Amino acid sequence: MEKETYNVIGVMSGTSLDGVDLAHIQFEIKNNQWAFTILECETVPYSTDWVNQLKLAVDFSKENLGILNKNYTQLLSTIIVNFIDKYQIKNLDAVCSHGHTILHQPQNGFTLQIGNLPEIAALTQQKVVCDFRVEDVQFGGQGAPLVPIGDRILFSEYDYCMNLGGFSNVSFEENNKRIAFDISPVNTVLNFYADQLGLNYDDKGKISSMGKIHTELLSKLNALDFYQQSHPKSLGFEFVKETVLPLMESYKISVENKLRTFTEHIAVQTALALPKKKGHLLISGGGAYNDFLIFCIQNQLPKMTVIIPEKKILEFKEALIFALLGVLKLRDEVNVLSSVTGAKSDHSAGLIYI
Repeated sequence: MEKETYNVIGVMSGTSLDGVDLAHIQFEIKNNQWAFTILECETVPYSTDWVNQLKLAVDFSKENLGILNKNYTQLLSTIIVNFIDKYQIKNLDAVCSHGHTILHQPQNGFTLQIGNLPEIAALTQQKVVCDFRVEDVQFGGQGAPLVPIGDRILFSEYDYCMNLGGFSNVSFEENNKRIAFDISPVNTVLNFYADQLGLNYDDKGKISSMGKIHTELLSKLNALDFYQQSHPKSLGFEFVKETVLPLMESYKISVENKLRTFTEHIAVQTALALPKKKGHLLISGGGAYNDFLIFCIQNQLPKMTVIIPEKKILEFKEALIFALLGVLKLRDEVNVLSSVTGAKSDHSAGLIYI
């Protein structure tokens, strides 16, 4: 008989580089209905040295990426072990870990999430389910976004589920299929410019709110090829580094005006991405704390009801859903939707290390 309850930890590191999210989750399934409880959860910040390494890794050689992967696997294992010890968590079914994306080039059949080496199981002394994206790319998919199956299973009461992290992505039902895709960069760009002011981020969008929109730059951002493509589509840091930042840096305007212009760009692309402009939009991720960004999105979508959930869901929704992906893998059930990624079929992705 299939298990009805699961005791797992979800682990996620996003492109905004704020740290490693860990969430202790209890799942229950009865009559094909899933329920969850988020127990202990926390974000463990990266050291300055690790932030710099992860920022620069997109340009590392293959040899240096291998060294980074090994070192990061050890770092992640230590973070997981400390979390388990701190909260005295017992009898885990698995640790379900996303790792950290360094390279994402699905058009070239390649994606790399470090921290998913087999040694992680020995180092943590736990069963580990991880490396969820590679198989989908091998099946011809984008390898992203993977969260939408969790949106369908756990958050079906909302018309749209959107995450505002390093990049934004959205998922929704259309013709009885789950559709999802990346919308635009968010904190990867906003934090880059906040850093130029000596800040980790633009707190609540206060600096952006004081800037002015540069209409020509906004038009050029909105005209970038990615936004004209149909889904499935996904973004990696390469897009920011090679396309977005060079365009923005070509304009000699203040940091405040760059932040204001890019915030408006995010809001415009969010509105364009949603086929229906009304309903209930659930927003999670660190960008949900950017009050001015939320104001701009609401301004572009005046008929939409925007919902910011309670803190545990707002901050740990992705860790929660990667925990679910791991549980689905343990059950050998579909955890990646071809309607989302463009893969040749739905499948159960990930590796299990014991």
